[in-house]
Amino acid sequence: MNPEWQGRIQKAYRDFLAGRQVKARRSQAHMIADIAKSFAGIKEDEAGLRQGQQHISVIEAGTGTGKTLAYLLATLPVAQAREKRLVISTATIALQEQLLLRDLPDLLKLTDLEFTFALAKGRGRYVCTAQLVKAHQAREEQGESTALDLFQAELLQHQGGAEDQALEELVTAFAAGEWNGEQDSLPTQPPAALWNRLTIDHQRCTNRRCPHFASACPFFNARRALEQADIIVANHDLVLADLALGGGVILPDPAQTYYVFDEAHHLPDKAIKHFAASFRFNLCLNWLRLLRKSQPDLMRTLGSSASAKRLLEQLLPPIEALERDLGVLYGQLSSLPFESSTQGQAIYRWSQGVLAPELHEFAQQLTLHFASLSRLLEQLVNQLKEAQDPEKNTSLDADLAAECQPLLALLLVRAQGAHQLWNLCSQPDPEQQPPLARWLTRFILNDGDQDLEMSASPVTAAGDLAYKLWSRCFGATLTSATLTALGRFDRLRQRAGLSAQTLCKTYPSPFNYAQLGVLEVPPEACDPLNSAAHSQAIIDYLVRQPEAERATLVLFSARKQMQEVYDALPKKLQKITLTQDQLSKNRLLKKHLEQVDQQQPSMIFGLASLAEGIDLPGRYLTHVVIARLPFAMPDDPVEATLAEWIEQTGGNPFMQISVPDASIRLVQACGRLIRTEADQGRITLMDKRILTKRYGQQLLNSLPPFRRELHR
Repeated sequence: MNPEWQGRIQKAYRDFLAGRQVKARRSQAHMIADIAKSFAGIKEDEAGLRQGQQHISVIEAGTGTGKTLAYLLATLPVAQAREKRLVISTATIALQEQLLLRDLPDLLKLTDLEFTFALAKGRGRYVCTAQLVKAHQAREEQGESTALDLFQAELLQHQGGAEDQALEELVTAFAAGEWNGEQDSLPTQPPAALWNRLTIDHQRCTNRRCPHFASACPFFNARRALEQADIIVANHDLVLADLALGGGVILPDPAQTYYVFDEAHHLPDKAIKHFAASFRFNLCLNWLRLLRKSQPDLMRTLGSSASAKRLLEQLLPPIEALERDLGVLYGQLSSLPFESSTQGQAIYRWSQGVLAPELHEFAQQLTLHFASLSRLLEQLVNQLKEAQDPEKNTSLDADLAAECQPLLALLLVRAQGAHQLWNLCSQPDPEQQPPLARWLTRFILNDGDQDLEMSASPVTAAGDLAYKLWSRCFGATLTSATLTALGRFDRLRQRAGLSAQTLCKTYPSPFNYAQLGVLEVPPEACDPLNSAAHSQAIIDYLVRQPEAERATLVLFSARKQMQEVYDALPKKLQKITLTQDQLSKNRLLKKHLEQVDQQQPSMIFGLASLAEGIDLPGRYLTHVVIARLPFAMPDDPVEATLAEWIEQTGGNPFMQISVPDASIRLVQACGRLIRTEADQGRITLMDKRILTKRYGQQLLNSLPPFRRELHR
């Protein structure tokens, strides 16, 4: 490694430790060295492009290692020296806030490293100034509404009333400079329907053609700050969205970027959801009918352009074909034998994702129709964008183009989304490759009507991640406290599309778990397959715990059982119990902290979202109760399709998927207890299967080495 880079890292590390008045941690120092060597060792050509394939490192570091400091110190000096951009991607808002409010400011304050940093957000988090002005003008001119205004109101589901009042408050605050246009900076959130009217996506944005682009666009103002930042903090969804747009659209060019994926165990699942698609029949039919009915008004508005008029005329055939075919298909699919899922939804899943031949043909036809509609709408949108460019000479009026373009662009995005779904449904079923999951969900709407949602999803994102991310980026580090499953990296490599040659290392936590905590399986624990007995066992156990010592988190796998246990608790326990159904996550945690600060007992009933990403150190959490082993729901369409494929190819889906995934979730849940070297407490597992099933010992071996009290 370059001695100058190494010296900068070492000095910054010493300065930081001295400033915090803490000692070096062996595992943290090793993590810094491994990441820095991996980054520094990447070869590049004269254009600064990566050469070779040894550019990814995977590091699992236990709680207390100090991962954020390690990867910041290891990557920042090297990135600056190599003139590469650094993107830190997280899965949770809590970790983003930790980076932005504590870790990065401390690094600036305590070391001589000079750098800038910024938070990256998608367009949907910023108001569009043009849309805000337009909405305000429409509100002022309510008595002069045109047919096109009604088209816009119906398309965007404008409700009036409270929305109009909220709109006036936003306009006033923005005009006075009291609001920067960012949704997250608002003290109270506006109605969702209003915000949807005021924000746009890349298709609806006119970029440099917009009169507000230079100085009054919140998104591009934030984007300019990103272009100057040495470190960009983002989230996994935004990174994946940027890659889907080609890369370098929201975030820097991947070829010139080094990524750090913290909480990297979430990345494969995020990618699967990102590459999936869904389609609501009645919602689509509604906007297709609306577009057909509004076509004459659009013709009159844009009739000065012969090419725009011709494109609008060509819209009718695919719209009419789609209305016809979707209506027929809806009737056929409604008669399928839906089954109730554990999440309370009515679902029909095609075994191994294989559609019936006639449905496959329907999907091919719908793909062609939506492709035709998308092509025509895209040409129209491009013409309308050009008409707003003062340097272009077109026959369209710029003001009329500005009025129509966002509406047609919104329909373009919807048509492209529908095309994506039906294209996934029309693809041939792959041989010797994981299939696509395909399923149908029935929804009962507020007015009593029903709608059907067709969904398709890859069962693994390995191929997409390998092609769109790992092969394109300059380099990357994936890190988390839970990357191995049952002590191996095989599951992560498989799901994330990483090669067998990828550098993978594990560093244990510096905590002395045997002294700090106890893992118990109490006498009350039983097999949760007997749900009534299991719920009663949890109640009996909670009742006999000393009330004065309670700072407890009880984690359930199902909302139904959580409510059953709460309802059956004695009144005195109900008074100190906070459930996720009663309060938002933030409010629930705040209330818990308040009760503990007042030296009152407090018990949280939570679901999977509280099993990671929350930090309750010291006296705020001394007892974690895990109701059952966290196996995934067996009727999840994606997991079920993957399990079928593994079984068909001679594998054991339970041992290859269910047990490794449960191991990761169990480690995460246990990780809520010990957050600092001074923490102490107890973890209670109310699921006897960890002692009676052959996979139980594997799960126990994957947990931190707590002192054990196992009642067999």
